[in-house]
Amino acid sequence: MGDVLAGIQATWEFETDSVLIRFDRGVRRPKLFSALRERRVPHEAFAAVTLSPGKPGTVVLHAVPRPGADPLMDAAAGQLREACDPYRLVLPVDRETLAEYYADALRDMLGPDADRPAERYAVAAPPAPLGFKAYDGKASFDGSRVRFRWSRTAASTAKWNAGDQSWPVSELTGVEWRSPEAFDGYLRLLPRAGACAPAPQADQDPAAVVFGLGYGPVHESLPFAAAVLEAVRAQSPAPALTAPPARRDPADIADRIRHLGDLHLAGLVTDEEFTKKKAELLAEL
Repeated sequence: MGDVLAGIQATWEFETDSVLIRFDRGVRRPKLFSALRERRVPHEAFAAVTLSPGKPGTVVLHAVPRPGADPLMDAAAGQLREACDPYRLVLPVDRETLAEYYADALRDMLGPDADRPAERYAVAAPPAPLGFKAYDGKASFDGSRVRFRWSRTAASTAKWNAGDQSWPVSELTGVEWRSPEAFDGYLRLLPRAGACAPAPQADQDPAAVVFGLGYGPVHESLPFAAAVLEAVRAQSPAPALTAPPARRDPADIADRIRHLGDLHLAGLVTDEEFTKKKAELLAEL
């Protein structure tokens, strides 16, 4: 198509075989968009295209990616806030007719397998090297190996005794990312040798780094997880895994609810946050 549709936080350029998404940069933009800069999404990566009302005075063009087509969205596993979804283009309502035209054009480009998971990643992950600072250490990835370097003051005894970690992607089956915007966010590597073993708590697991207030922000840790996931899939014909958090021991859930209650009493967590997070923890039983 070769046309350009400029939205409030991004611009979509429609090409014959793909959509080039360029994100605006600015202090009021999601930092994830600034980190991604631009993404080329082949038509084969799309599962559906919708156009719906947004906030007053806006409409939203949303291209839904197929599962398995984009390592960033696979790593996110549905945890991104709507405002940080890179596949949403927010437009002034006076462009609704134009947006509908492009939505129809994209729908016409959907392939016969649009309703099926993709067999390969069609969208590139952010390139290595990548790194970020977690609460209990520093994580780095050079494209072939993930390294964790522990903080002397914040890492658990189990991690400190295990020593700094270095994981070739050939020894991994995937990665698990729990958003730092959650109560207990972390990034955990999934080693082949431990595929059947129950994972310890993230703060005790040498294959995981723990997030926290100001640590492992989404715009740093999610592109990191996506790049590792892409590299793992490239190393192995078997599908890489993005495992949901395993169901935990009831005693662990009780401890975390008590800790959450302490934060609530100290005024560090609002009533709404306390109620929501308590429900999420109970749902993991």
